[in-house]
Amino acid sequence: MRVALPQPVPRRWLRSAIPLAVFTLLLVYLWDRSLRCRSGAQSCIAREPPPFQVPQQSGPLEAPEWEDPQCLGPQGMLGRMMRPFRASLNSERDVELSQYLAGWRELVRFLTPLGSIFAFATSEASAKVTALEALVRGPEAAHYKSLATMVAWERPGIAPRLSAESPGSLTMLLLHRALRWSQLCLHRVATGMLGGPDAGAQCSDAYGTALAPHHPWIVRQAAHLAFLAFPGRGRLLELACPGSKEAEARNALVRAAGTLEDVYNRTQGLLADGGLLELA
Repeated sequence: MRVALPQPVPRRWLRSAIPLAVFTLLLVYLWDRSLRCRSGAQSCIAREPPPFQVPQQSGPLEAPEWEDPQCLGPQGMLGRMMRPFRASLNSERDVELSQYLAGWRELVRFLTPLGSIFAFATSEASAKVTALEALVRGPEAAHYKSLATMVAWERPGIAPRLSAESPGSLTMLLLHRALRWSQLCLHRVATGMLGGPDAGAQCSDAYGTALAPHHPWIVRQAAHLAFLAFPGRGRLLELACPGSKEAEARNALVRAAGTLEDVYNRTQGLLADGGLLELA
């Protein structure tokens, strides 16, 4: 008598099930957090010891001399992202917030095609960018021209301006951590060896380094599940540099990651000097 073997789960079903599972986990987490915040059982801003200042892990991001691919040009995806981020690094060792937020807008546009599974993350980033833009253009805009002026204005102990509702420094800190994940993800994808871990595994590791220590267990599990549906390295390189050869796309990603790392390191120093790294 022949025993029927179980049929393998169709990959199409798996791709549909993963986003549904992640979305369900996130809904449960947000619902639970909302109840706790409303009941006053815990603060909505965690008071944890400040994380250590992250050293430059990737080292100098240098690449061989190539003719710039179109994706680094004025109309290219990476070029549009890198220019405002570079412009945010002014000569006074500060970060201009309007340019920083413009760079984040382009970074969100780059992350969005990575799949509907990241719609939640990109919508959260967009909401934080919008909140900071309201401060940059609001009635107290003079205090939000740059990161240094914002830190001086919202530094704990100076004035009771910092609150749990929507402090600029807390919003900036959350974007700052997400920028580190983006930088590590792009750098590892660009420099990954053939036959080594694919883009999903490398960006999952980057998540474990940059964001997981600040997330509750349920969000960490949802994130690791989400990376199962992450595009392969070839697809990500094509999204970053359409029509370019693999070597050119890798070189472009290395340079983009270097720009993000420069912005991250300067922002990290300013937040640390202001005593704002422990806000969440």
